[in-house]
Amino acid sequence: MFKVGITGGIGSGKTTVCKLFETLGIPVYYADTQAKLLMNTDSELKDSLQNYFGSGIYNDGLLVRHQLAEIIFNDPAALEKVNSWVHPAVARDFERWCILQTSPYVLEEAAIIFESMMSYRFEKVILVTAPDDLRIERVCARDRVSPEIVRKRMANQWTEEKKIKLADYIIHNDNVHQIAPQVMEIHEQLLGTLLLRENQ
Repeated sequence: MFKVGITGGIGSGKTTVCKLFETLGIPVYYADTQAKLLMNTDSELKDSLQNYFGSGIYNDGLLVRHQLAEIIFNDPAALEKVNSWVHPAVARDFERWCILQTSPYVLEEAAIIFESMMSYRFEKVILVTAPDDLRIERVCARDRVSPEIVRKRMANQWTEEKKIKLADYIIHNDNVHQIAPQVMEIHEQLLGTLLLRENQ
């Protein structure tokens, strides 16, 4: 299966772009959503979290999410630990999911593909980008939080400039460029790449 990653900073509009790919018949694996689910369903992941944070981190088999968030927000070492368990669990789940797909290629949407050094898992990576002020505006409206909180979240992610250098494709979601033609162009390029591989 030809695997394509799709990433972008908070508020860049990754989900909007993914929905357009889905209309073209390309299935999308939403890594951040699945990670939350796996914290409640993946026994290996649950064991790691309970062994490190204590059984009180779960209540009736479900993760007490706000409790974990409070710990890792104030403890970078704990956050690193959680990521070291969550990322492999998501990668395993993604591989299982890929086996069930019949499309020419699949997308995995994840916010920190570059930051978590996961880009090697994909044949290509698409970056969705938008100006900082627009991203802040979007997240404030979506999450009903202050600009200061959004800026703090943004500070935990790499800059757009750093990610642009590493991405194979860029989608500008800046309210100036239309998204659909950009998605269509990348889709056609990916199909072209696959066709070339088949004919080699």
